[in-house]
Amino acid sequence: MVSLPPARAIVKRSRPWNAVWLIPLVTLLLAGWLVWQHYRSQGVLAHIRFETAANIESGSTEVRCRSVRIGVVQSVQLSADLLSVVVDIRIDPDAGALLRKGTRLWVVRPQFSAASVSGLGTLIKGSYIELDPGEGPETVTHFDGLEAAPVTKSSVPGLRLTLTADRAESLNAGSPIYYNGFEVGKVELRTFDVATRRTRLSIFISEAYAPLVNESTCFWNTGGIDVSAGAEGFRLRTPSVQAMLAGGISFGIPPGTAPGAPAQDGAEFSLFANEAATRELIFRGSRLCLLMFDRSVRGLQKGAPVEFRGIPMGRVTDISLKYAPPGDKRVPVLIEMDPGLLRTTTEGGKDDTAVLSNAVKSGLRARLSTGSLLTGALFIDLDYVPEAPPAELGHNGEYDLLPTHSSGLVQLEAKVNDLLTKLTALPLEDMMNQFGRTAEGITRTAQEAETTLAEARKLLANQKTQGLTAQIDTTLGEIRASVTSLGPAGSVQGDLRRTLDELRAALRAFKTLSTSVAEKPNSLIFGRDSTGDPVPKARKK
Repeated sequence: MVSLPPARAIVKRSRPWNAVWLIPLVTLLLAGWLVWQHYRSQGVLAHIRFETAANIESGSTEVRCRSVRIGVVQSVQLSADLLSVVVDIRIDPDAGALLRKGTRLWVVRPQFSAASVSGLGTLIKGSYIELDPGEGPETVTHFDGLEAAPVTKSSVPGLRLTLTADRAESLNAGSPIYYNGFEVGKVELRTFDVATRRTRLSIFISEAYAPLVNESTCFWNTGGIDVSAGAEGFRLRTPSVQAMLAGGISFGIPPGTAPGAPAQDGAEFSLFANEAATRELIFRGSRLCLLMFDRSVRGLQKGAPVEFRGIPMGRVTDISLKYAPPGDKRVPVLIEMDPGLLRTTTEGGKDDTAVLSNAVKSGLRARLSTGSLLTGALFIDLDYVPEAPPAELGHNGEYDLLPTHSSGLVQLEAKVNDLLTKLTALPLEDMMNQFGRTAEGITRTAQEAETTLAEARKLLANQKTQGLTAQIDTTLGEIRASVTSLGPAGSVQGDLRRTLDELRAALRAFKTLSTSVAEKPNSLIFGRDSTGDPVPKARKK
């Protein structure tokens, strides 16, 4: 029997794959591609939170960007905290890149304000959600929607700044910003900072006018009518009609201020109440001086001007008793001024202290003067007073102490007080009593005159009195005849002349008689001597 060798199994490795497996693989890839295409065709799902869902309807409200439809509202539902609504929107695949950080969304509705009117087209076509794409690189799908449309789109080039103010009641989003009366921007947002208790305004300046803003620029409120009263009198400023209705902001560089570096995006500035406030801030006196007044400073306010013969030299910075030296009962007024304006041509090399000291020795004094009789506002008037007593520049701590002088108003008050004292010393009560008695007499006389007139009216109304008219005419005729006879051609006049001639002759005779009696008193008894005066005889030869 032939023995065979043992059989050995030959193990062959199977083929790693078979063409049959291509079918399910291709099917899987095709299914994945179809799923991806379906998912991609659905677009990007985003969620927006609004306070209310007014004018928003699922399936019909569109999402637009620059008036181009890019999506639709898919659903609207309440938030988990029930304090807002969540709107789910589906954005078209080719517009999904617009959903990034910084993107803003809001509902476009009809809006009416003093600054503008917008959204009128939605009255016919219905409201829609507007998308303003941001500039962030990150994709975002959750947003907090805006309740009002922004004033400017984020894609509009320009300068965005922040203004802070204590009060800004007349300003709102959309208020215009002016430069020399020309509109160059708008207020985008108004908020209130609780920490600083100041109003914050986000403003936008168009790119073409951005170079006008630099670090020395000041902004002030021009909204509403500005009525002020001070040492210069009443001041009334009226803006344009648009600024009066919607508020407004103006800006510029104060006179005498050098322009600074260009303002950077996001810089913060202060908003002043008016243009005058910017000039007060810019002024910086090189010297703080203290004035002590022994009269009331009612009518003098912070910011009141300090002038030298009408030339502005500074302003009042504070009025407080804390600056008074111990034991001094006068009212201290702190001012800041520029003594360099007092420098003469011979004092070119002297410092401000020497200039001010020489001016005080020469009679420079500070006094309160009335700037406006209507408002009663006061200002500080610096002038040289020749009759002022000698004085020198003093010091009170870190402040120079300028001597003061009584103003003309104080002297006028003294004269008025003297006049009132004299008037008080007059016997006004007796004069008034006498005047009262005189008035009573006049009243009685008037009453008697009225009674007499009444009786005269009764007399004239009597028929008997009316019958006397003819008799009165006859009597008047006789009086005229008598007057005529008394004239130069009348008989009475001739008789009077003859009588006067006889009187003259009698007077001459009486004069002769009186002369004789004076020469010989016994002539009345013995008569006159007929021999007459003795005739002197001639001398015998």
